Amino acid sequence: MSDNKLRCVIAYRLNLADLESGHEATAITILAKYDHAGKFETHAGDTTTLYGGRDKNYAEAVSLVIAKDPPAGATRGAGISGFKVTQSDVHQVVYGADSEGICLAIITGQQYPTRVSIAMLSELYDKFNQNFGSDAKTAAANSLTKKAKSLLTTMCGKYDDLKQIDKTSALLDKVETVKGTMQTNIADMLENTEKADSIAQQSDQLNEQASVFKKKSTDLRRQMRCKNLKMTIILGLLIAGILIIILVPLILRAKKAVKND
Repeated sequence: MSDNKLRCVIAYRLNLADLESGHEATAITILAKYDHAGKFETHAGDTTTLYGGRDKNYAEAVSLVIAKDPPAGATRGAGISGFKVTQSDVHQVVYGADSEGICLAIITGQQYPTRVSIAMLSELYDKFNQNFGSDAKTAAANSLTKKAKSLLTTMCGKYDDLKQIDKTSALLDKVETVKGTMQTNIADMLENTEKADSIAQQSDQLNEQASVFKKKSTDLRRQMRCKNLKMTIILGLLIAGILIIILVPLILRAKKAVKND
């Protein structure tokens, strides 16, 4: 499922000292999570794919990713930075943190632009820090999920449509649209060319058949003339024979009668 869909967003609190010392169990606290793709997708609970779907394991799966390769974090007062990108066979995780250990992460399809993911995390960090910055430092696990749901929902809705948020994606979408239109036009043109070739071939066949028919009709007309001429000659000879048979005896009788007189 390599696509450009935005799936979910998670907020963490990182204990950088515990991460450095290898105490991963207490190093990462899930503060809030929002399963944006859960509205229209259902996935198996395999955390190795970085996304657990409706069983909500995706946050824990990303925790493992962050523990293996924690973000560097920003210098004090510089906001969120130190972004890292990790990919599985079908998804990618983009995450970063500030100097206080507040970490934001999103899961997307592999074709979702990393630059857009970073832009979303940067904007989300400013708003999340503004609304929940003081609470995030001491909040219990998952205690901000309900409080931050409206913010996370709004941000996911904003960055879900790449054509509206990213000019490059919008341009690529237009290119794909034009490409699809051109492919359709070329296919239609080839189909029309094939039809034209077929019509031309049929026309040639018809012309050839017409020539054959004309030749055959000419030969038939010649044969009929010959037959008519033969019949005329035969009929003439027959009439002449009949006249000879009738007239010769009459002429001979007439001559004989004249001699007798």
